[in-house]
Amino acid sequence: MNQNQLEQMLTDACKKDISSCTDKELYTGLLCLVNKLSKGRESAQGKKKLYYISAEFLIGKLLSNNMINLGICSQVKSILASHGKDLCVLEELEPEPSLGNGGLGRLAACFLDSIATLGLNGDGIGLNYHFGLFKQLFKDNLQNEEPNPWMENTSWLNRTNVTYQIPYRNFTLTSRMYDIKVTGYGNRTNKLHLFDVETVDESLVEDGISFDKTDISKNLTLFLYPDDSDRAGQILRIYQQYFMVSNAARLILSEAAAKGSTLYDLPDYAVIQINDTHPTMVIPELIRLLTTEHGMEMDDAIQVVTRTCAYTNHTILAEALETWPMDYFKEAVPQLIPIMEVLDDKVRRKFDDPSVYIIDKGDRVHMAHIDIHYGFSVNGVAALHTDILKKNELNNFYRLYPEKFNNKTNGITFRRWLLHCNPQLADYISALIGDGFKKDAFELKKLDDSTFTANMKILHRLLAIKDSKKQELADYLKETQDIDIDPKSIFDIQVKRLHEYKRQQMNALYLIHKYLEIKRGSRPTTPITAIFGAKAAPAYTIAKDIIHMILCLRQVIDSDPDVRPWLNVVMVNNYNVSLAEKLIPACDISEQISLASKEASGTSNMKFMLNGAVTLGTDDGANVEIHELAGDDNIYIFGESSETVIRRYAEGSYCSRSYYEADPDLKEAVDFIISPAMAAAGSREHLERLYNELLNKDWFMTFPDFKDYCRTREQALSDYENRTAWARKMLINISKAGYFSSDRTIEEYNRDIWKLDTGLAP
Repeated sequence: MNQNQLEQMLTDACKKDISSCTDKELYTGLLCLVNKLSKGRESAQGKKKLYYISAEFLIGKLLSNNMINLGICSQVKSILASHGKDLCVLEELEPEPSLGNGGLGRLAACFLDSIATLGLNGDGIGLNYHFGLFKQLFKDNLQNEEPNPWMENTSWLNRTNVTYQIPYRNFTLTSRMYDIKVTGYGNRTNKLHLFDVETVDESLVEDGISFDKTDISKNLTLFLYPDDSDRAGQILRIYQQYFMVSNAARLILSEAAAKGSTLYDLPDYAVIQINDTHPTMVIPELIRLLTTEHGMEMDDAIQVVTRTCAYTNHTILAEALETWPMDYFKEAVPQLIPIMEVLDDKVRRKFDDPSVYIIDKGDRVHMAHIDIHYGFSVNGVAALHTDILKKNELNNFYRLYPEKFNNKTNGITFRRWLLHCNPQLADYISALIGDGFKKDAFELKKLDDSTFTANMKILHRLLAIKDSKKQELADYLKETQDIDIDPKSIFDIQVKRLHEYKRQQMNALYLIHKYLEIKRGSRPTTPITAIFGAKAAPAYTIAKDIIHMILCLRQVIDSDPDVRPWLNVVMVNNYNVSLAEKLIPACDISEQISLASKEASGTSNMKFMLNGAVTLGTDDGANVEIHELAGDDNIYIFGESSETVIRRYAEGSYCSRSYYEADPDLKEAVDFIISPAMAAAGSREHLERLYNELLNKDWFMTFPDFKDYCRTREQALSDYENRTAWARKMLINISKAGYFSSDRTIEEYNRDIWKLDTGLAP
């Protein structure tokens, strides 16, 4: 399509001349244009279809990403510019869908993009949360939560005529399916199916994110992960998860039957990827529907479903592997209980090992156990993660089903995380090695050549692009959050879900140590800006205390004229995909400091690497593979090994206080948490609780790694001063990032698990 044709289509969509359109009219016109072009690439090709079921799809804003995938982004920018309009301004008008939280949801979004890009017949299935997780606000240096509405009259969300009756113990709810088109890069359009209940009542939310958790017909799709600190919240999770999978099961069976399936041959028509344990109930629900509504014998139904479902494990944390009391199922979905009892009985008859039973002696249902026994594939999401699952966390299952276990190292949609959020860098890479990397990320390896890595002009151009992105971030944060940062400082960034195992608390302890060092006259050569972005689950007390510590430290430093010019601590408000797209291209040092053996994979580490940040991290999750690819000279690795950590947990030998008493720098930093300066900035209750948690427990072993972390971080800061050498590290990281394309990950899923037909859209 030439530019004149595209301009006419946009004019038609806006129903008036582009120059006379308001920004909102142009945004709406572009949305309609993109939807029309996307629809032209829809295709039902392929007998077998993938259904990717996930509680989260953190899809981010879609306008520019879709235009990149449709191949019209540069043309649209040019058309708008010729009429005095700016695409960047229009992008700011787009609300970000509140459909996910962290890496799990962002991964699911990346996967949908790559599935469409590779021409695979596959759709996502989730829930249409009206308020998402929550909107984060800071008040008195504490996290506060508010609803995060995102739906508008004209949006990417398309109402369909697909409805189902979803049965619960005491009532039945009518569902409605909404679709969001998922465009692949130069290929087909698939869909994200989101189910909603039309009786949902947004006015039920009154104070912050509090609402009546018992009024299921009105609250079911209000929030992602509603507070489950009480029984009502936990049972609401059961209602939500069943609603998601019961709709999914009905849709899958309906589509398979429409293509000629007898349902006995369902595995020839459908493959279901269960993304973490939230969709686990799809297994008993499918069995229930096949037996009660389609006349199949129980054993036949179990065999069919087992050959259809595959499970992705996303965690090494035992507490993250969902278990639910049987009483909850009795209260919400008693129709599943006979199925789960049959599934458990079959396991007990086959294996004399209580650790692999589905229903334990405490009458709790282990969701992951259902997935492993009654699915045909179990995959981890990084090489180390999968290895730990096999050797430790799921070793009892690995010994039973070694053939089911496989690894699929996570990936990212590098077109969004390079072409969209860092077009300057993408254009420069194109100038160096051509455009092939946009389709095949492995072509980035061409940059690892002395022609480039030893070329001073290229290295300085790389630094100039980084400087421009740092200035853009500084301007954006000032304009949107009234945050002042120095674009000439070192940007050291840690953005991810707030959890103790990700160890934002260790980052903060280093910054306290650095603050005290500067107070004593030891100033860094280049000023440092440490940026955090993270939401803590509303009921996760210690995580919220860590946020409070960081915000109090920020206030202490801001009010100290001796330190403020040299050290700045920032926590961005309401971290989301849109903020990530600004932060990641501007980063110099990427903090990936989870306790070794606890991070399944990570994906922000890959995005930072792709944009030329240098990783400071433990040998954990996908950091291990980043380390192998980039080499010792282009990454900063610290901390104890996963083997050491696993052994220490097994022995129960860790004593945090002994490290505290043996290291004066650590003791000083920890004590500062409850110092008068911090207390004046915040709440003594919150600070003392965190202090006591670290001193007497420190479950994720911050203290043993502290000294090595400080030493390694100082080395990175020192190395930064050699700008040419640092630029070479940046370029090497970019050149090795192609492996972490989600296109590669999806190719592996399809080759080893899904076995779908591949092809181009018509």
